[in-house]
Amino acid sequence: DEATDPSISEENWECIQRFCAQVNAAAEGPLFALRLLAHKIQSPQEGEALHALTVLETCVNNCGERFHSEMAKFRFLNELIKVLSPKYYGIWSSEKVKSRVTEVIFSWTVWFPQEVKIQDAYQMLKKQGIVKGDPKVPEDKILPPPSPRPQNSVFDTDEEKSKLLARLLRSSHPEDLQAANRLIQSVVKEEQEKSAQVSRRVNTIREVSENVRRVDELLESYRRHELSPDDQETLQAALFQRCERLRPLLFRLASEAVADEEALAEVLQASDELSRALGQCRRVVAGQ
Repeated sequence: DEATDPSISEENWECIQRFCAQVNAAAEGPLFALRLLAHKIQSPQEGEALHALTVLETCVNNCGERFHSEMAKFRFLNELIKVLSPKYYGIWSSEKVKSRVTEVIFSWTVWFPQEVKIQDAYQMLKKQGIVKGDPKVPEDKILPPPSPRPQNSVFDTDEEKSKLLARLLRSSHPEDLQAANRLIQSVVKEEQEKSAQVSRRVNTIREVSENVRRVDELLESYRRHELSPDDQETLQAALFQRCERLRPLLFRLASEAVADEEALAEVLQASDELSRALGQCRRVVAGQ
């Protein structure tokens, strides 16, 4: 409330920094912080909404990957979209607030190209005509890209392993130090495997999204009788080569993500989109 107080004209940086510290200190800090910020950004008071957007941008730069992960979910992105959409709060949100929200989402598409949901949300706004074109964001109005922050180690989240490592490192016995070294190596390998899984999932889902978009465009051109023979061959390739190759990859990703509900939902959504595109292609090719 202090950091977004609409009665003050200048940002209260002391309060904003305290807010960021609280976000980092609490286990569910990013989740609760984004709920609060969404509520403030949707405020009918322009000053409160603009202050909340400043707090949001500061959190992006200071609260690390846990915050980025929550921020890039549709659950939060939809709250920002409501500020712009005439179906929701866009009818009374000020132009200044809507412009700033657009700048924020656009800047994230640049800073976080791996976040498919941010890219999709921004493209949807453009497709619906809510965003007419990419904003030209003045350098003095945008915070610098967030600095890389190390991922949380398994030792930060697994209390038993952390205690075991501490006990082994305190020991003066060579065999205990060797055991500590083996434990560290196993944890590093585990983290590398998790990172590789995330990277595979992000890259595959992005590839699915790009191919589905291309197939949709080709199908629309086909229905309008705008396809040349070369484009018809491309449509066949999109069906039988690119899209079909992605199906077993998605199946494997779903198997890897069983324990992660959010990741599994992303993979299943991508699989549904791919199946839809393949089905439409088969109907068009069969009808041809």
